[in-house]
Amino acid sequence: MGDPFKDKVAVVTGAASGIGRALSHELGRMGAVVVAADINFDGAKETASSLKEMGSVAAVKKVDVTKHDQVKRLINDVVKELGRIDYIFNNAGIAMLGETRDMDISRWRQIIDVNLMGVLHGTVEAYPVMVKQGSGHIVNTASLAGLVPVPTETAYVTTKFAVVGLSTSLRAEGKGLGVKVSVVCPGFVDTAIIRGFTPVNIRKEDHLEKMPHTMDVNKAARKILKRVGRNRSIILIGTDAHILYFIQRYFPFVLKPLYQIMIKFLRSTRIED
Repeated sequence: MGDPFKDKVAVVTGAASGIGRALSHELGRMGAVVVAADINFDGAKETASSLKEMGSVAAVKKVDVTKHDQVKRLINDVVKELGRIDYIFNNAGIAMLGETRDMDISRWRQIIDVNLMGVLHGTVEAYPVMVKQGSGHIVNTASLAGLVPVPTETAYVTTKFAVVGLSTSLRAEGKGLGVKVSVVCPGFVDTAIIRGFTPVNIRKEDHLEKMPHTMDVNKAARKILKRVGRNRSIILIGTDAHILYFIQRYFPFVLKPLYQIMIKFLRSTRIED
């Protein structure tokens, strides 16, 4: 089988930085036509410019994935300008860390709007296009936290479990229609999101000091695309992701002491009222 990405049209949200930028670069290197989309338009332009410098074909779009009309326009414009969409990487996301008792509803809405609705908007707009084409591949970025519960990140976990459920369910529906669906579940990858998380009533610097070893983002992108090319359903990235998912599936009781340690440390950094 030839390169699955050569001359294919690939839309990447969250393309201004992190996994989105790394995916864009790898896709370009593999010969894809990349549409770099992000609310950070300057960052998306930098991604597209770097792709053009290396001889790849790239376009740039400004989009706020929390706005359905903007995502719909993005998909419509890509189809109008390029004729089709072969891949969409719904990758934009944010992270929050803190106890649920300290999170008001506005925090919940913020993270749900980006991490879940942003993915949903891209999915529901690209899916009918791909069904009509009889081909296409939707790749949604979730997290290891979409497979393994993480106390202290309850809101983040809520959105990522939902993305896993959306993706794995739609995969079964799309199979007979020519549409593939994969969900990416990275462990700790060195990106802005992991260090730029929003602290909720905690001392952020204490958590940054305890940050575990992270995988290089470009290495992660290469692994993701290799497994997308093989049409994997759930794409685990990182040794930590493989180990913790295995434990969660077969020996979940082993994680209970770890959870208590995490909660105790979080509470030691909590800013008391």
